[in-house]
Amino acid sequence: MHKDSAKSDQNTKRLSIFSISVHPDGSRIATGGLDAKIRIWSTKPILNQAAELSGKPPKSLCTLTMHSGPVLVVRWAHSGRWLASGSDDQTVMVWDHDPNARGKVWGSDDVNVEGWKALKRLPGHDSDVVDLAWAPADRYLASVGLDSAVLIWCGYSLERLRKLDQHQGFVKGVCWDPVGEFLATQSDDRTVKIWKTTDWSLESEVTKPFEDSPGSTFFRRLSWSPDGAHITASNATNNKGYVFIAAVITRNTWTSEISLVGHENTVEVATYNPHIFLRNPASPISTSNICSVVALGADDRSISVWQTKSARPLIVAKEVFERQIMDLSWSLDGLTLYAASSDGTIAAFQFDATELEGIASQDDQEQYLAKFGFIAPPIPEGYSHTSKEEPKRAAPLQTNGFDSRGVSNGPEKVNVLVAKKKQPKRIGLGTPNAAAVPAARNPASSTNAAPKTNGIPPSTGPKRAALTQFNDSKPQSSSILSSRTNSFPEESEQPFGDPSETWSRRGDLPVGLPMDLDVPISSISAVSRGKRKVSLSAEDGGAKIRARTLGGDRPVEVHVAKEISSWTNAPPPSRSPGGNGSSTSNRSSEVLFTPLPLLTYLRTEIEGSGEVLEAKNREEDGTTELAFVDGKQTEWLDYLPSPVIALKATSGFCAVAMQDGSVNVYTPTGRRTMPTLSLGSQCSILEGSKQTLLVITTHGLIYSWNIKKQLANFSPISIQNLYGMSPNISLVSASVRDNGAPVLQCSNGIVYSYDSSLLAFTKLADRWWAEGSDSWPRQRGSNNSQSRGIIATIEVNVANSHDDQLSAAEKPRPNWWSPALTLGHLETRLLAAKALDSPQEYKQAMLMYAKKIADEGFRAKAEELTKELFGPVYWRPGREDNWCPTVAGFTKRDLLKDVLSIFARSKTLQSLASSWQDTLKKAVNDDPF
Repeated sequence: MHKDSAKSDQNTKRLSIFSISVHPDGSRIATGGLDAKIRIWSTKPILNQAAELSGKPPKSLCTLTMHSGPVLVVRWAHSGRWLASGSDDQTVMVWDHDPNARGKVWGSDDVNVEGWKALKRLPGHDSDVVDLAWAPADRYLASVGLDSAVLIWCGYSLERLRKLDQHQGFVKGVCWDPVGEFLATQSDDRTVKIWKTTDWSLESEVTKPFEDSPGSTFFRRLSWSPDGAHITASNATNNKGYVFIAAVITRNTWTSEISLVGHENTVEVATYNPHIFLRNPASPISTSNICSVVALGADDRSISVWQTKSARPLIVAKEVFERQIMDLSWSLDGLTLYAASSDGTIAAFQFDATELEGIASQDDQEQYLAKFGFIAPPIPEGYSHTSKEEPKRAAPLQTNGFDSRGVSNGPEKVNVLVAKKKQPKRIGLGTPNAAAVPAARNPASSTNAAPKTNGIPPSTGPKRAALTQFNDSKPQSSSILSSRTNSFPEESEQPFGDPSETWSRRGDLPVGLPMDLDVPISSISAVSRGKRKVSLSAEDGGAKIRARTLGGDRPVEVHVAKEISSWTNAPPPSRSPGGNGSSTSNRSSEVLFTPLPLLTYLRTEIEGSGEVLEAKNREEDGTTELAFVDGKQTEWLDYLPSPVIALKATSGFCAVAMQDGSVNVYTPTGRRTMPTLSLGSQCSILEGSKQTLLVITTHGLIYSWNIKKQLANFSPISIQNLYGMSPNISLVSASVRDNGAPVLQCSNGIVYSYDSSLLAFTKLADRWWAEGSDSWPRQRGSNNSQSRGIIATIEVNVANSHDDQLSAAEKPRPNWWSPALTLGHLETRLLAAKALDSPQEYKQAMLMYAKKIADEGFRAKAEELTKELFGPVYWRPGREDNWCPTVAGFTKRDLLKDVLSIFARSKTLQSLASSWQDTLKKAVNDDPF
């Protein structure tokens, strides 16, 4: 392991490093950590002691400081031009080389030998960004985070394309299929989800063997094998959670029949070597003659490297670090593995070519992947990841202290900065000074001239710029065996005794597809930058045919909204709808809300996307136009029979409320996804979230629909039930949760929701708790909900709208006033978090509730809570019982472990906690009571 001899650890407190990534040319690594900084290092001083002692090149190259929170992930693009980072500050940053940004870092003693600038900030996540991954050829960038969302960004324009929100827990890992056909994500909801990249639909969901995986790990970083056949996922377990493994998931069947066993604690990260390896280097590449190398990093402070042709790991490096391994990254030559740890250090493992023999040539690897027959989507016109110029010859050049003629005992060579020459029509992203961009072997670029690599002729399949070959090989015959054998060892080869607890196989892997070496790919020519439409080559002479949109190329106009006094075809005054039990009140015919004004222009924007849904009510000719605009392009439009009074657009749908009391719902591409809804009275409030739509009419009827399922979340209910309690009550604001629950804040300081299972309105928050609850927010805060959960946001809004709680402490109160109100408030918060589907706030409220019980020493309440979370003593998974083992997405007995640890710190409850801890341990181990 490399040790930095230039610094002393005696007076330096090391901060955790969460991520590491190797530049494609091997000359640099990037790290991100707890100090909210990204650091770029030269690999030569790390791998070569003589270079380190000479100080040429310097070890530290650059420090980037624009993140405001810990940097949790850094990833170089395959082209080497860009670096992406994700942080605790909820943003993704993309960095580009900047030759003018060298010099001293402001506010620190760091000096940047080379400069990198923030190219673009990508907002969109509502919580920490935990992992990132670039798609093959850098076509897309995927980001995942603690908001349970997966965001897909264009790898060229860096615009957000899609939001995938089907995970029910923190998403902590993401990886791409090397073919480009699929995307895989791993979450604390104990699933691995496979997504199709053609339409971003869910291909499959893998739940085994993750049912008992712990949720306490920082990451669940997974990796796809370079041959596209397997995913190795971290944080899996066997034997009901007592054996820590990495699970190998097979392509197409999406089952995990193979386990990598040996680590003594949770596996945090799995990373495949980027190369396919030949079992027999003397034989041609085929499905029966290939294998892969994968590295695992775990919380037991050890790293293991496995080659799939062997049942035993190649190496096991135990206790390399003082704390758990956070991230792993292979160099592109496949011979160096870098690891980062939360103890603030990194390690580099170098392999000889004889230790990892059989590396397949890059051309062979490209040809092998072509067998899948997947054609990647075209590159956006006007964009390229190559620089404007490409070198005729990579001549040595001294820049920033880098010298290719320096000491080079290690296998990696620090690339010098070189000018690149390219055909003039290719337009590149980045800085105007192309000569300062680090040279990188770019798998994404395409050239008109087919280059040769080490004498190997290029393949006839899909082309990427050839990578440097690391061992010479001969051209392979196109007649390659198509039969597939399992890449992993048979049970008889298992070295751990009982094969069922090691790399166990419960079935054979499927036979692979026959290899096709002649898959064509269309060449994509670059045109002027900024045009977003895809150009397709026609068969008749290569003429360009542009895809059309419903709206054409008409220019986007700027409109000023004006109120319309009268409309030619205005509908008659709406009457109260009938046929609903909730509207049989004497007041049902009353108009509770003032009708919305009729305007000439309305618009709403999909958050974080730049896409706009707009409506134009033309008074002069009595027509109403609805249009969906993306940038300067009208994607679709529609004409409506009645003027529009309200709009709502989310990532899942577009909704339009009209003056005649009807509502239209469209998909993001403009297709009507539901029949026109006739509500009988005009819409007063139109809200939405993901796939949920909420409408409140002027007569006070509340509707809630799940657009994806095309179902109502509950029968329409009248808000008059709330208004009847007080003559002065009014609705301040309304919103809806993803699960369809409405959130109604009223002027009486109470926030309500409607529970369809109880057929009643329920209180989510009440300013009454300000009279004595210790957990009520005392300080006035910002209404910005991005950094808080929904319950915390609701309570802050209520607290900010009423000041009378400030005098509550001055009033004389009974002795048990504060404990009673605090417990009542926390119990209400628990139920509210459950109703609004806010798992983390539920767990937080549960632990606060347990602490209050422990502080007060209320044994009866502690025992009741313990019994509720434990359930029936002899309950087992799969047993039919009225008791539900989960709540708010958590296993009740997992919550009980945390609750009992709090009770154990109370002198009054210590014996109770100890007794139940023993009982819980027996239940988990299936021991007799």
